[in-house]
Amino acid sequence: MHGSLNIWQILWNSGLVVKIVLLLLGLASVLSWTIILQKYKELKSIMESNEKFHQFFKSSNSLAEINREASENTDSTMSLMFRRGYEELNKVGEKLSGGKGSIAQHFSQHGFQSLERALKTGYNASNEKMDIRVSTLASIGSITPFIGLFGTVWGIIDAFTGLSTGGGSIEAVAPGIAEALVATAVGLAAAIPAVWFFNIFNTQIARINSQMESFSQDFLNLIERSILTKRD
Repeated sequence: MHGSLNIWQILWNSGLVVKIVLLLLGLASVLSWTIILQKYKELKSIMESNEKFHQFFKSSNSLAEINREASENTDSTMSLMFRRGYEELNKVGEKLSGGKGSIAQHFSQHGFQSLERALKTGYNASNEKMDIRVSTLASIGSITPFIGLFGTVWGIIDAFTGLSTGGGSIEAVAPGIAEALVATAVGLAAAIPAVWFFNIFNTQIARINSQMESFSQDFLNLIERSILTKRD
């Protein structure tokens, strides 16, 4: 159509500030999608590994066998918790090996606080790993609209500055307004996926945390059955 606006040509001819804004938004979008793809694969692997390990955990009453499985299934957050708890259990056993009583007597007298703390360290370590870069998505989602808005305001200022040169037609201000609106659109395009997947990942992490909390109780129940009742 004659006289139609060519967006790419307008952006190419846009001012330096708007170009910098669009470059920043483009980099933010690339970073956002890189994090999204990485976290999607990571959390999917964690959930699948947790399911596999939990099935093995429920089907076995041998702490040694479960520990071997946990050592091989390194992607599972539950296996990390088990390894921390199992290590603490062995340390308690080593302390008592000098004739200070049995493990069963120790836990009967003192409870499972040491194991609970060990499980908690595994829980916290898993959360630190899962939370890496997720907060960056929140930052991108909250900052990029304002960067786009800055480009919009600057583009409109340029457009109306053109009026001072004596050109009062729509053709004089259309390029500046167009580049301003494109900056807004690019800002939203960078922000929306970041916010969307930030919420999705937080939901998935919360679900994994709930499963880990339940697993810690299952672990303590297994210890009670296998140690206090002297069954392996």
